Amino acid sequence: MNAMPESLLAPDEPAAVSVYHSGGSSPFLLVVDHAGKLVPRALGGLGISDRERARHIGWDIGIAGVASLLADALDATLITQNYSRLVIDCNRPPGTPTSIPQISELTAIPRNADLSDTERQARAREIFWPYHDRIEAELDARREADRKTALIALHSFTPVFKGVTRPWHTALLYNRDPRLARRLLALLKREQGLLVGDNEPYLVSDATDYTIPVHGERRGIPHVAIEIRQDLIAGETGQREWAQRLARVLPGAYDELPA
Repeated sequence: MNAMPESLLAPDEPAAVSVYHSGGSSPFLLVVDHAGKLVPRALGGLGISDRERARHIGWDIGIAGVASLLADALDATLITQNYSRLVIDCNRPPGTPTSIPQISELTAIPRNADLSDTERQARAREIFWPYHDRIEAELDARREADRKTALIALHSFTPVFKGVTRPWHTALLYNRDPRLARRLLALLKREQGLLVGDNEPYLVSDATDYTIPVHGERRGIPHVAIEIRQDLIAGETGQREWAQRLARVLPGAYDELPA
């Protein structure tokens, strides 16, 4: 069993959550569950190399850059989670097997094995809940102000997973409420040269996801999860291109929603 200090994050370590454009005027609330690849010093790098943590298993490569540029373009509030998904996945219900993975793709994560309840609770208390509590507070404030809101969860996906190639350039994920996703899907399919996935390579469910089911579906607000293939946004040029594209199509999709 791994020894843990009373607090997981030291006082001088970065906060779990960051907020950008906190006073943004846009109806869009942008959130990024896997924006960062930080690991608390107390976890000793999780027992894997820097190279492994920098791969797609550790974070959603490129999406933080897209999100900040998109927030600028839309004047939208952006909430990001800064620690690696290998510490705790902030788009998985706490307590599920994939919340704190012991293996990711084909890589074993030694520091995630044989965790005590106290260790699991520390990761949720200091990383998972501050992020989701901040999203909840933002949505509560908008509801109290009678402000229209659409939740946009931004992700990226690896072009090859366990040897299987993923051809889509982007994909939209949703479950019970397809209002915004269907309209956005139609607009993206009009973009020249794009192969757009419809609930591919993932789909949203209560068992495998947290952000959309809890903050989108339960509140009844328009929402969608947007995935972009990582090789397309690994650099600044691609990030800017995709931010400009989303800034163009998102308002159009939102404006088509029934009043």
